Amino acid sequence: MALTRRMFTLGIFALPGCTAISSLNEAAQPRDTFALQPINIAAEGRRSARSLLVLEPTASAAIDTDRILIRRDPLSVTYLPDARWADGAPQMLQSILVQSLAATGRIGFVGVQGAGPIPDTVLLTRIDDFGVDRQADGLFVVRIACELTLLRDRDQRVIDTRRFAQSGNVSDDAASTIAQGFQTQLDALLSDAVPWVLMRAI
Repeated sequence: MALTRRMFTLGIFALPGCTAISSLNEAAQPRDTFALQPINIAAEGRRSARSLLVLEPTASAAIDTDRILIRRDPLSVTYLPDARWADGAPQMLQSILVQSLAATGRIGFVGVQGAGPIPDTVLLTRIDDFGVDRQADGLFVVRIACELTLLRDRDQRVIDTRRFAQSGNVSDDAASTIAQGFQTQLDALLSDAVPWVLMRAI
């Protein structure tokens, strides 16, 4: 009885270790890495000397990761097992916004916190959706949604706020197919968002 009790106790203490080792093994598995790209919009109009600060977007814990989110149903969140983003979704979107806005050539300086001059305008972003839904009919839908808010830096007055959202079907849940689906929807979203920001930040 004493031996049985001792083995049972050792088994309990061993469980967390086994879980940790399993997690480490999973983290060590190589994953295909995908990096979404900015867009290059030929924006007409004069160049402004103003500066724009793009803060890191906020997002829920499920989105704030470098894993590619898949929802099999409204209550469950999983991730593609063999694929990841090159950076966490908020950091990746921040970089894409900076590059897309700077590429227009309309703003004197576009950057992140800690770099460049004191900003005239600050761009806040809240990511509401950045994942894939599996539909009842077996189709997969890529969804991207975010809310952009522009502030005047000197008095923190809100200049304007708008929600942007795009979605579209992809044929399967292969990582490369899903990554291309994200790029397609992101291109469409940025095509609306970048001119909107320019009109209010210049």
